[in-house]
Amino acid sequence: MTELSSMTGFASAAGPAWRWEVRSVNHRGLDLRLRLPSGCDGLEPAVRKAVQARFQRGSISLELRFEQAQGRQRYRVDEAWLDELAAVAERRGGADPAGLMGLRGVIEAVDPDLEARDEAALLASLEDALDGLLDARRGEGRALAAALDGHLLAMKAGAGAARGMAASQPAALRDRLAAAIAALDAELPEERLTQEVALLAAKADVREELDRLAAHLEAVSALLASGGAVGRKLDFLCQEIHREANTLGSKSAGLDLTRTVLDLKAALEAFREQARNLE
Repeated sequence: MTELSSMTGFASAAGPAWRWEVRSVNHRGLDLRLRLPSGCDGLEPAVRKAVQARFQRGSISLELRFEQAQGRQRYRVDEAWLDELAAVAERRGGADPAGLMGLRGVIEAVDPDLEARDEAALLASLEDALDGLLDARRGEGRALAAALDGHLLAMKAGAGAARGMAASQPAALRDRLAAAIAALDAELPEERLTQEVALLAAKADVREELDRLAAHLEAVSALLASGGAVGRKLDFLCQEIHREANTLGSKSAGLDLTRTVLDLKAALEAFREQARNLE
């Protein structure tokens, strides 16, 4: 079984003269933000493939940095970009060449040992960094699973209590209707009273809502047990549970059931807040 995984985490891995750093936060899909040194753009397809092989959701920021030996850093001038900037400046009245040289992208640091870089070693250390991120996300996923189990138990307890209280709704409706008639100092034949109570009870029948609620909660249990990338499915089920809870509350004929539904919805919100962190 695949473990549940959070979408947040951090990891790094280093080589002889480089370092990968990778961070992940929540996101609706998989979003990779990659920062590679100049001259390393050819690594991007392999990097994206490695990320997609491990993760399905999350905003992932990945950076590669080279450590230069002191005194060996070199720079180059992007002359095409400088010429373009100079042409624009000339059309607008001219500009100080020194000012143009200071603009971003005109002068770039270059790696004097770029050709000597071992691409296989770079990608191997990338694998280590991504594995570290995966472990970090799974570690947080285990903590989330414990919290989610607690909130799920609270929702199941609330649903069970609501089912018991729903059985007493017809009697509560009868008492409420009888009290309203007495307050009006009116009389209603017993047969008519029974008919009115039956109509009210039919409108307040919550057995279907309770059955659907129980089915949704069992589906949540199954998803948590299955592991893997279940965050989106859990979010959908939370919407369905919220819908059934709202209907239960609107059909409630007593304060006890109303309070129970409110407690259930509070547990649901706590569950949903944690579930949004899952992959």
